Amino acid sequence: MKRTERAPVIRALVFDLFDTLVDLQMETTPRADFAGRSVPRGVIDVHALVCEHRAVEPTDFLVALRDIDGELRASRYAKDLEVPSEMRFGRLLERLEIDSVGLNELLVAAHMDVLRAQVRALEHHAGLLGELRETVRIGLCSNFSHTPTAERILAESGLDGHLDAVVISDRVGVRKPRAEIFRSVLEALDVEPEATLHVGDNLHADVRGAAAVGMRTAWITRRVPDPAAALADFDGPVPDWQIDDLAALREIVSGGAVRA
Repeated sequence: MKRTERAPVIRALVFDLFDTLVDLQMETTPRADFAGRSVPRGVIDVHALVCEHRAVEPTDFLVALRDIDGELRASRYAKDLEVPSEMRFGRLLERLEIDSVGLNELLVAAHMDVLRAQVRALEHHAGLLGELRETVRIGLCSNFSHTPTAERILAESGLDGHLDAVVISDRVGVRKPRAEIFRSVLEALDVEPEATLHVGDNLHADVRGAAAVGMRTAWITRRVPDPAAALADFDGPVPDWQIDDLAALREIVSGGAVRA
């Protein structure tokens, strides 16, 4: 419906990274059989690197990964604390009793190489951000476990030069929807929350989190399989706008768009 009150002018846009600025097509990740299970190819690559330092049976390797992920879910993810990739693989090496200088970095690099291969840049996004930046400040606020890889993705997609602030959960220590990460990007952009529009694909992390600190929200559904069902199942605030292409932000920023 149309706005009945006069809202503050949008002075800044804050974007999520994956499935918002770029697509992360994890459904296309190559998989292979490993210890009788179908696993992402990256798991086998990491196992091979580990075995260069100590022979570990595939089943034991998978059990160690499972146990560590379960522990981290309970101790950190449940509190919306980020798990840096270095921490995750460091725990794995401790569990396997491997002490090898530089191996942790190799495991992180192998894992991130697989992830980067699944990233698809959208051709019109760099130009669109450049155009929008003529009238508003632009920031990034993303949950991700490895800041250098996020920065590399931004550079390879031609987006980095259009951002006034980049805030990654790996560096801040907390994940969306926690207020601290949103406040970090607002502070970096030097804007008030009510004059800022956060754009993201996740109703819980992006819409709920941004709305809780007073930001306006745009839900991007380009990669959401069934937006109507997702919205019906969501118990949080309704996004101010629902869009299927970031190009719709032109009209929103100019004040011509109606709210969802």
